[in-house]
Formats: sequence, structure tokens, C-alpha cells
Amino acid sequence: MKKNEVPQDLGALGKLTKEVCYATDEQGKYTTALSNGWEVKTNALDVTWENIQHKVEAAKTKVLKNEASPILFFMEKNIMDINILSSYTGFFKWQIKRHLKPAIFNKLSPKKINKYAEVFNVTVDELKSMEAHDQ
Repeated sequence: MKKNEVPQDLGALGKLTKEVCYATDEQGKYTTALSNGWEVKTNALDVTWENIQHKVEAAKTKVLKNEASPILFFMEKNIMDINILSSYTGFFKWQIKRHLKPAIFNKLSPKKINKYAEVFNVTVDELKSMEAHDQ
């Protein structure tokens, strides 16, 4: 796209910052240009955030029905998967899969619970009760 054609639609962060884009100048060479946003990109991001919110709500429902431990809720809320959570906690992926079961979660040692709370940036009480879900 040419430098004078860089979209200037008001994006999600358009009032706060501008985005650097690559465009071609008058000589056809690549250069950078600032953009306030692009409606197509904003719409795609809105759909993505909506999808994330649905996953968080589904995880919350599973936890409240005792089908999963609060770890699932906080994983979804923090946009993590088992691989990411494993790298942050140091737990093996198979351990985290076990910890997702309510019966196993309820028997975790204080050290392991503290590690999860630390990674999710919540207190142990918030982790166990999911009181942080409204934040």
C-alpha cells in the first residue's frame, strides 16, 4: 500500500497511540507510516476478544458445576494454555492436567497452590473462591 493510502480509521487505541505500518513511498521504496487504526483490524480484534470472553464464561461455568478446578478459569482469563502455564509454574503439563480436576486441586499442597496464585497474580483465597472473576 502507498504511504498516502495508510488507513486512518479510529482504532481501539487510536486516541492513545498510533501504529507503525510499512508502506511504499513515491519512489516505490518501503518506508514507515503512522496509522490511527484500521477498521478491519479493529473488527477482527473485537471478535477475538468476544471469543476470549466466551471461553472465560464457559470455564467459569465448568468450575461452578465442579467439572473443573479454578485453574481452568484463571488460565482462560489470562489467555494461557497448558504449555504456557507449565512454563510459568515449572509444573509438567501432565501435572497441570491433573490439577484441572477438582478432586486433585482440592488436595494440592499449599506450595503448589501458592505457585498458581502467584502466576495468576491473585491471592490463594481468590484462586480457590474465584472472587477475582469480576475484576
